[in-house]
Amino acid sequence: MPSLVTGTATRAASAVVLSSNASLSVPVLMYRDQRVINTELLAKGYGTDEANIRKNLSRNISRFTEGVHVFTVEGEELKNLRVANSHAQISSKARTLTLWTEKGAARMSKIVDTDEAWTFYEKLEDSYFRLREVGGILLPDMSDPIKLARAWADAMEAKQQAEVLTHRQAQYIEHLENLFSDGLTPVQFCKRLNGVNTSKLNAWLQLANWLYDDNPNGNHAHWRVRSQARDKYLTEKSSKVSPNQSASFTTYQPVLLREGAAWLYKKYLKRQLPMKVSWNGEFTHDKELAAGGA
Repeated sequence: MPSLVTGTATRAASAVVLSSNASLSVPVLMYRDQRVINTELLAKGYGTDEANIRKNLSRNISRFTEGVHVFTVEGEELKNLRVANSHAQISSKARTLTLWTEKGAARMSKIVDTDEAWTFYEKLEDSYFRLREVGGILLPDMSDPIKLARAWADAMEAKQQAEVLTHRQAQYIEHLENLFSDGLTPVQFCKRLNGVNTSKLNAWLQLANWLYDDNPNGNHAHWRVRSQARDKYLTEKSSKVSPNQSASFTTYQPVLLREGAAWLYKKYLKRQLPMKVSWNGEFTHDKELAAGGA
């Protein structure tokens, strides 16, 4: 998740929180080597709606030059922009996207002409558009050395937090690799996790819509994999059983896939799996991962 700062600085490909009447998170969106903002966020910041922004643009189209004030992105270029800026959550339903440059946002603020629009544009100007990069950190172009120092400190703190998160993620992956091996059932995998009540695990996975009982009226459950979990979290191993020459039947065993193991391990670190009453609270590996919300 992008780190957020208020009107100061942030890491590249992050987001800036700008406050007018309310806080608004603006994902950093780059297009043709400059920062831009989409119509939805511009409208929210200016205290109006997208329809009004589009109407103002249409009525004053002669005052907005394509490539200077706005960019209209569509087709394959829009698809590439959506992939390259996944943090910006560009709607997959959008067929065209209008992006506003600093000059375009300034011109539209004059047309909307409200205190809220002017205030929000000033914050865009100071904390979003006019940033420079120093040592991998984006800083505002300020003449006040105290503000600049504070901005640098905020950015460094965000960078350090990201490094801690990256370290935790590396630990998480290493631990998971040590626990997982191909062919394990969910129960076998969870037997490697300290404190999990594996006798209740399949029933818990039934509630999670991973499994269903193919023998609901029998004395013993015959666990099968539901379609929504199949080939993503689980697969099945089938075996033909022939107790005698005249009869045979097929049995099925749920088999855990790597993504399913990762999902279970996350639930384990968040204490969300069925745990034994006697569990001592210790995790199989580094308890710090659970505290960090890995």
